[in-house]
Amino acid sequence: MKSSPLFFAVSSKISSCRKLFVTQSWRNYSSAAQQPHDLIVIGGGPGGYVAAIKASQLGLKTACIEKRGSLGGTCLNVGCIPSKALLHASQIYYDATHSNFSKWGIQMSPVNLDFPSMQQQKDKSVKNLTSGIEFLFKKYQVDYFKGEGTILGNDQVLFKSNQTDSEQLLSTKNILIATGSESSQLPFLPFDEKFVLSSTGALSLQHIPKRMIVIGAGVIGLELGSVFNRLGSQVTVLESNTERISPFLDREVSHTLKKILEKQGMTFKLGISVTNGHVDTLNKKVMLELESNAKGSTKAKEQIEADVVLVCIGRRPYTQRLGLENVGISLDEKGRIPVNDHLQTSSPSIYAIGDVVRGPMLAHKAEHEGFSVAEYLAGRSIPHLNYNAIPNVIYTHPEVASIGQTEQDLLTNSIPYRVGKFPFVGNARSKTIGEGMEGFVKVLTDAVTDRILGVHIIGMYAGELIAEAALALEYGASAEDIARTCHAHPTFAEAFKEAALMAYDGKPLNI
Repeated sequence: MKSSPLFFAVSSKISSCRKLFVTQSWRNYSSAAQQPHDLIVIGGGPGGYVAAIKASQLGLKTACIEKRGSLGGTCLNVGCIPSKALLHASQIYYDATHSNFSKWGIQMSPVNLDFPSMQQQKDKSVKNLTSGIEFLFKKYQVDYFKGEGTILGNDQVLFKSNQTDSEQLLSTKNILIATGSESSQLPFLPFDEKFVLSSTGALSLQHIPKRMIVIGAGVIGLELGSVFNRLGSQVTVLESNTERISPFLDREVSHTLKKILEKQGMTFKLGISVTNGHVDTLNKKVMLELESNAKGSTKAKEQIEADVVLVCIGRRPYTQRLGLENVGISLDEKGRIPVNDHLQTSSPSIYAIGDVVRGPMLAHKAEHEGFSVAEYLAGRSIPHLNYNAIPNVIYTHPEVASIGQTEQDLLTNSIPYRVGKFPFVGNARSKTIGEGMEGFVKVLTDAVTDRILGVHIIGMYAGELIAEAALALEYGASAEDIARTCHAHPTFAEAFKEAALMAYDGKPLNI
C-alpha cells in the first residue's frame, strides 16, 4: 500500500525526535562520565593521598587511583605504621620481662607473650588509619578509583578496575605519579614470605622465629630486627659496609647505636657480602654463603643458617605499567622519574613525587612534595622544598633522629664547623624516669656564622625532638637562637638547648 504524504511527515518527525533524544542522552552520559578532572593522582600512599586531599580542598576536581584496595600505600598498610605498632608492643613486652619494675613498687606476675593477638592489634591500627583516609576522601569529595591507572596521553588515564575488571577512560588537565616503591630482592634468593622475607612478610609472621638473619643494617633492618630480638629471636644483622651500621648516619651516632643494640642482644657482622643462598624446605631453614669484603681480607668465605632471612637491601621505584612510554618519559639510571624543581616531568602536565623521584625514600618527604604540587596547581604558591631539612628517624630503642649535614659531610666539603654535644645523662627528665640516659644530642654549626647545619640525636623520643631541629634548619636559626629560647623543664628537649648552648659558647649548664 502506498504511504500518504502525512505518514512520511509524521514518521520523519518521530525519527528526528528519536535521533535527537539518543544523541542528547549520549552527550549527557559522556559529559557525566568523562567530565575532565583538574588532577588525577596515580597512587594513594602518603604522597598521593595528601596531594589529592589538598588539591580538592583548594577547589580542584580531583581523583585518586589506588590498586591496593586500601589507601595509605606501603607506609600505612605494610610499612611505617604496622612496624611502629610492633615496635611499641615488643618494647612493652621487653620492659616487662627485662626491666627492674620492683624499684618503682611494681610487682610483676609471670609475663606471657600472645604474638597472634599482638599482630591483631597491629592490624586494627592499620585498618583504623586506612579507613580514616577513605573517610577524608568522601569528606573532601575526592573521586576514589580502586584499580590500576595507565597514562595514555598528557591528559588521559585509562583506569582498570580491580573489582569489576572494567575499563574507563578518564580525562584530566594534570596527572600526578605517586606510585611509591617496592622491596629489592636478591637474584638468587627471591621472596617467598615464608623463609625469605621482605618487610611485608616480616610484619605478617604469626610465630617468633628462633633464629633470624637480617641482610642490611639500614632503617628497616634495624627496626624489624629490634622487634624480633625483643620477642626472643636470635638476630644476626649482616652489613656490607666495613666500618659501621646505617652508614648514612653521623659516624659517632652510628657507633653508639651499634653498641647499644649489641648490649640488647643483637649480633652484627660488618663488611659481609651475601654471595649465594638457598632454602632447605625439608629442614625448614635458609642457608647463606658469605664473603668478607674488608680491605686486605683474604675473601674468607663462610656459611650461616637461620629459620628465616629478612632481606632489607633497599627499595626500588615502582614505575611498571604506568604507560610512561606513551608520553615520552624516560627513567634515570636508578629507575627514577626525572623532575624539575616544580616536580614536573618532561611532560609539563605530568608531575611525580615520593619514592619514584630523587631524594630520600621517606613517607613525610612524599607528603611534603604532594602538598607542594597541590598548592602549585591551585596557583597558591611555587613549591618550596628544602631537602636539607628533611628529618630521618630510626625507631629502635633508643630512637635515632638526624637532619642536615653530618660531620663527615662537613669535613668532605671543607666547611669549618663547631660541635655542641649534650649527653642525656645530664638531663633532669632522663634522670627522673631512670632510663633514656644512653645517648646524646649533637648540634653542628657553621664556625663563622653560628648557623645550625645539622642535628643528630640518639635517645628516647629522638623522633619527636628532631622537629625543633627541622624548624631551626628551615628558618636558618643559629645555635644562639636555640640557646636563648626558653624550654620547658623538665623535658628531654632541654638537651637540645644545652647542646646548642655548648656549640654557641662552649659552656653548657648541666655538665
